[in-house]
Amino acid sequence: MTALGIAFRPQNPPERLREIARVADESGLDELWLWEDSFFEGGVATAAAALAWTERVRVGVGVFPVPFRNVALTAMEIATLERMFPGRGSWGVGHGVQEWMGQAGARVESPVTLLGEYVSALRRLLGGEKVSVRGRYVRLDEVALEWPPAAAPPVLAAATGPRTLRLVGEVADGVILTASTSLEKFRAATVLVGEGHASSGRPEPPLVVANLSVATGPGAAERLAADLREMGAADTAGLGVAGDAHAVAAAVAEFAEAGAQSVTLQPTADEPDLAGFVRFVAEQVRPLVP
Repeated sequence: MTALGIAFRPQNPPERLREIARVADESGLDELWLWEDSFFEGGVATAAAALAWTERVRVGVGVFPVPFRNVALTAMEIATLERMFPGRGSWGVGHGVQEWMGQAGARVESPVTLLGEYVSALRRLLGGEKVSVRGRYVRLDEVALEWPPAAAPPVLAAATGPRTLRLVGEVADGVILTASTSLEKFRAATVLVGEGHASSGRPEPPLVVANLSVATGPGAAERLAADLREMGAADTAGLGVAGDAHAVAAAVAEFAEAGAQSVTLQPTADEPDLAGFVRFVAEQVRPLVP
């Protein structure tokens, strides 16, 4: 069955998270995804709070920008949450928006190289290994977690370009594809991820998480188009879905058939009733999704 979730976008103030997390948990949604966009809300703080406020919903961070965080610290944070809330977290990393990384003084010359080194080291640390590595960016000297997770969680990574997609398929456990990925581009992306995975020699197929922009109710099409443009989409054709539960479920089904094991529905930044949107997804869309 396709996992279905919603995104708590960082345009919402942190004090709203408790209500939305509880609605997602109580309504039966599979997943609640959080963003660590610069310079909004921290992923560790929001994930910890959401996990503590809920009982069953999986909480994902999509994604931690790796130039911000030493890999040993990220491993410590994830391991701590995994031990406190076993199996309820989903963890994604990415090379970050380069403009934002530059603003924070964290921009690197080769973001793809950093991402590859980072994901490889993070997976080994979470697997309980003692890690020594001297890469271009990631350097560790016999680092091992004192409290590793009982079971190493999958490490996902965001990707858009062909080179990054192949790299993610090779070094990560799965890929997170943004809402700016049309169904056609989604299919092409999964092929590239598959090529990278084939070169890794690992038997487990990569997890694929899709994000889908959604608007429903009055003025849905106009709000969706405006939101996509605000996120940088020059051409909004084929992106997102505006309409009722049947229209949204049909779009989710298309991504599931194309290889998505998890689909995150992303409300517009100006969604007037966020709790209502969560209930709409749980009560009207979820029953229609295979």
